[in-house]
Amino acid sequence: MANDSVILETKGAALWITINRPEKRNAMNAGVIAGIAAGYRKAHDDANIRAIVLTGAGDKAFCAGADLANSGSAFAQDFAKPNGDLADLLRLSQNATKPAIARVNGVCMAGGMGLLCMTDMAVAADTAIFGLPELKVGVFPMQVLALLQSIAPRRLVNEWCITGEPFDAHAAKNAGLLNHIVPAAELDTKIDWLIARITDKSPTAIRRGKYAMRAIAAMSFDESIAYLESQIAILSMTEDAKEGLKAFGEKRKPVWPGK
Repeated sequence: MANDSVILETKGAALWITINRPEKRNAMNAGVIAGIAAGYRKAHDDANIRAIVLTGAGDKAFCAGADLANSGSAFAQDFAKPNGDLADLLRLSQNATKPAIARVNGVCMAGGMGLLCMTDMAVAADTAIFGLPELKVGVFPMQVLALLQSIAPRRLVNEWCITGEPFDAHAAKNAGLLNHIVPAAELDTKIDWLIARITDKSPTAIRRGKYAMRAIAAMSFDESIAYLESQIAILSMTEDAKEGLKAFGEKRKPVWPGK
């Protein structure tokens, strides 16, 4: 357990990070942010962990955003610090080299949308509801935009941010926020299916591939193609690449060294 607000649990080759505040619709506070960050670090420190699953406890909410119960502290910031805790969590997630899956089991609002966007893949229950209602309390989904604008179409992002109106799982999938929608009862089965399709692949290729995708995000085509040309040359020299080619030639499943 990371703290009372977040549960960290290893299930096979995946580390599950569960926001454990169902009575608060898994709203974020300092403990939640610290617990998720601790989970990401734990996953990267353990070579046996191949994937991260981020979800919320119960069946009502993934994360309803910031905890507004103490409205004076919900958006408070220590101005002596150059970075905020949520912003640092988003930075941590984008520099991660192990794949993360959002298991959206219910309401996903405001800062919860930021948590959704910081993962690599997402599976949602067909009953999940999404939205950016920050305007209703006089603020704007500022930090969420850093990731959301590169995932969803600009016109939709404009509408979500400016109207604050909720939308359903099918609209979220059509906008590119989700990979799969399933009935709530089949959510874990679909997550397990997706994890299995990660863990039978080369951990080295995934690690270096995620690093490369992050590196080229702000590059021009000419810059990115030159960078990726060098990266495939380096990757071909890894033990995983050698094992993959050998296994292909021998018509067997590879046994990945992870190096």
